[in-house]
Amino acid sequence: MRRLGDLEAEIMDRLWRWRRPATVREIVDDINEERPLAYTTVMTVANILYNKGWLVRGKQGRAWVYTPVRSREQYAAALMEDALGASEDRPVALAHFVEQMDPEEISALREALRAVGRQAGS
Repeated sequence: MRRLGDLEAEIMDRLWRWRRPATVREIVDDINEERPLAYTTVMTVANILYNKGWLVRGKQGRAWVYTPVRSREQYAAALMEDALGASEDRPVALAHFVEQMDPEEISALREALRAVGRQAGS
């Protein structure tokens, strides 16, 4: 999975945070609180994200509203899978990754492994 570009990530971040469909106007207005950005630029990038399969869109009056197809967590998991795939020795790469985790993250990983194990056993 290719990492999102800067503006793509900025748009997706807002949609993930808001947890609701949004128009390009809403996204532009929010970005413009931090820095100036043209409406057409955001519209073009939202359309690119739609064409890449990251967003779905539907009409709301005359405007398109955009909704993410994947959650932020699914995106992060795909990036981790991609990073592991870059290694010739996945178990060693995974061990190095786990060594960098704090106890809370290790506990969450254990719980995730238990949940996956229960699902596999079903």
